Amino acid sequence: MARLLRVEYPGAIYHVTIRGNNRRALFVDNKDRERFLDRLGEYGEEYGIRIYAYCLMSNHVHLVVETPEANLGRFLHRLQTAYTTYFNLRHEESGHLTQGRYGAKTVEGDEYLLHLVRYVHLNPVFVDGMREKDLPERRKALRAYRWSSYRRYLGRREGEFVEEGPLLALMPASRVGRRRVEFRKYVEEGMAESDEEFLELKDRSRLGIGSEDFCGKMQDLYDGVVRGRKRPEDVALRRVGRRLDAPRVVETVCRHFGEAPESVGRRTRGGWLRAVVARMLSRHGGLTQREIAPLLGVRTGKAASVQLSRLAIALGNDRRLARQVADIEQDLKHASESTNA
Repeated sequence: MARLLRVEYPGAIYHVTIRGNNRRALFVDNKDRERFLDRLGEYGEEYGIRIYAYCLMSNHVHLVVETPEANLGRFLHRLQTAYTTYFNLRHEESGHLTQGRYGAKTVEGDEYLLHLVRYVHLNPVFVDGMREKDLPERRKALRAYRWSSYRRYLGRREGEFVEEGPLLALMPASRVGRRRVEFRKYVEEGMAESDEEFLELKDRSRLGIGSEDFCGKMQDLYDGVVRGRKRPEDVALRRVGRRLDAPRVVETVCRHFGEAPESVGRRTRGGWLRAVVARMLSRHGGLTQREIAPLLGVRTGKAASVQLSRLAIALGNDRRLARQVADIEQDLKHASESTNA
């Protein structure tokens, strides 16, 4: 059977599945899992991917991601290649680790996205050996499971690169703390009440998860890909702004920090200006870490990556910094949309 071509467009949201070749384990121990998550966060930042949820199981991985730059294939190729190389070297193996190509279905938000994220997070308590346990025990196991983004949604520190804000915003409460409680209740209700309608819908189409109209649009896009056509008007299913030029991104960040743009290239101790500039140049300027490095006054993309990793950790601990970064994101998002108007 011919391989299913991928449908990619700016702003697409996907349910991605990566499976071990011949059902083999993708992870031997926690060191492997930590390495995979490190690379997921690193390459997600590098390619401007918005990661909404993940769950690592023994022989497969679930991801829910958004691609503002329509670059799912390049992101996943980098992720899978890097992890396979690491795994084979560490465990003295060779050959394919994953089962052919990853699976990827586009997702219609917001209702379907919410159902999907619940499904992904509940994977650990629907495996053999857990399914038969009573609800309190399964609930405890779900909250303690280290290898999914669920703990991040509960307000824990794990998975700092996960963007839980858009999903929490779908909860009716006005305060973030209360939204986390409501999200927890929504997810954990899924242990007692099987979401048969969503499970059936999830497998109905090979291209998308959503309404019949949405899946029909995905089929039209797919047919266009097969015919080799590129029709931009067909892929404008979500409003996405264009990339901003680097000086505009730098100026916006510096204005929020009360600093002059030329201060970005100076090496200073402490402060988050350069790290936030790096984050915004990646997300809104479409630059790689290698391209960002000279703008920060550092020599390598690795040095820029270190800045991004430190910032990701800090955002999970520093509410004031998180609010400041959120305000900058909002300003740049509006600027991006205005250039596309």
